[in-house]
Amino acid sequence: MTSRRDFFKLTGAVAAASVSPAALATLPEIVSMGTPVTQPPLIPPNGRPYNPVVTLNGWTLPWRMKDGVKEFHLVAEPVVREIAPGMKAHLWGYNGQSPGPTIEVVEGDRVRIFVTNRLPEHTTIHWHGQRLPNGMDGVGGLTQPHIKPGKTFVYEFVARRPGTFMYHPHADEMTQMAMGMMGFWVTHPKGKHPLIETVDRDFCFLLNAYDIDPGSATPSVNTMLDFNLWTWNSRAFPGIDSLNVRLNDKVRIRIGNLTMTNHPMHLHGVEFEVTGTDGGPTPKGSRWPEVTTDVAVGQMRQIEFVASEEGDWAFHCHKSHHTMNAMGHAAPTMIGVDHTGLAGKISKLVPDYMVMGERGMADMAEMEMPLPDNTLPMMGGQGQFGAVEMGGMFTTMKVRRGQKRGDYSDPGWFKHPPGTVAREVSEAVGEPVRAPQAASPEGAPGDIEVTVRKPTGHSGH
Repeated sequence: MTSRRDFFKLTGAVAAASVSPAALATLPEIVSMGTPVTQPPLIPPNGRPYNPVVTLNGWTLPWRMKDGVKEFHLVAEPVVREIAPGMKAHLWGYNGQSPGPTIEVVEGDRVRIFVTNRLPEHTTIHWHGQRLPNGMDGVGGLTQPHIKPGKTFVYEFVARRPGTFMYHPHADEMTQMAMGMMGFWVTHPKGKHPLIETVDRDFCFLLNAYDIDPGSATPSVNTMLDFNLWTWNSRAFPGIDSLNVRLNDKVRIRIGNLTMTNHPMHLHGVEFEVTGTDGGPTPKGSRWPEVTTDVAVGQMRQIEFVASEEGDWAFHCHKSHHTMNAMGHAAPTMIGVDHTGLAGKISKLVPDYMVMGERGMADMAEMEMPLPDNTLPMMGGQGQFGAVEMGGMFTTMKVRRGQKRGDYSDPGWFKHPPGTVAREVSEAVGEPVRAPQAASPEGAPGDIEVTVRKPTGHSGH
């Protein structure tokens, strides 16, 4: 695991046109992150104690205490985010990354957040799910003036209730959220809470999506539905880090959705309960075991379970198109089409032509197809047994007996006990027993083919 100290870049620079030298001295330092590697939890150096979260492929923003107030400094700015090795995107974010850093506070904390705008247009920040004074809610034009380029605004309120929240702009949202402007917020309980249990590992990440044409690096901000990169914290598999836990750890995972569609999040190997939303912890009587929970647009879901089974367990969105990269939507289905002799004839005219999809899409994961620069293959990532054939919203949870408490490093591939891996059967397999075929009544037709004629208009409606 890369140390936090190696990658924090401290700078006191703020737009001189908007902040005088005297005022600059009163602001918290700007802390930026320069790596997509998941950072260790930030143990609180002061203020009320809490059990910190780990942000998948992200980090927690440090603060300073001033007269009993926690002060943070966010900088809205253009950033370059590595979606996965081999592709970088030109996004907008906060403090060097998209999403921005996670903010962690404790119930009852008074927080003061300075926001400096280094974007080419105005912005605001909405504190999604927080109870706060109306003028701190961050809706440009409605509850506050917009933060113009080069200006710094300050938000101040009390974190009144514990839970799982997020932050994002409420200014030119179509552009700014499509460009990656968002971040996670966690408010920890100030003491023992009847609905919030202590856990050994607490992870969080945001679901977001981009439409980036192959060979380019900037998202299309006008896309409404046909996104081609489905990401967790602006990372796509195989660039999403694994969630590394110890056997029998109590684990909490917090998920927020800022895409344009819902995501049924499915975790293999365990049953979990939904213990919280952005409305707060859920009553115990409303919880039941699940292996998949749907996270709708603008929602947060908090799941908890005991990691009771060792192994490398898949964790992914269950919409199959969301576990692919650079997915095209206009390609015809070619399964079952006989290309015999066709490829040779076409290749005389188009030298790089190759047959695609005749037997399914798995062959494409094994082809070394030429791709434009800065473009991810549709399916990628290798496991210990071969190609994983996944992309997008996919990673693994690695449960290990020997993982030490507080150790979040990748333990490598699971060493399966002998006889516990599915294997090829070498002996001959007998024919299945089938039920006897019933004879057709005398005069009844045998098997027939049915021709379906679809309606061509709405006159009969």
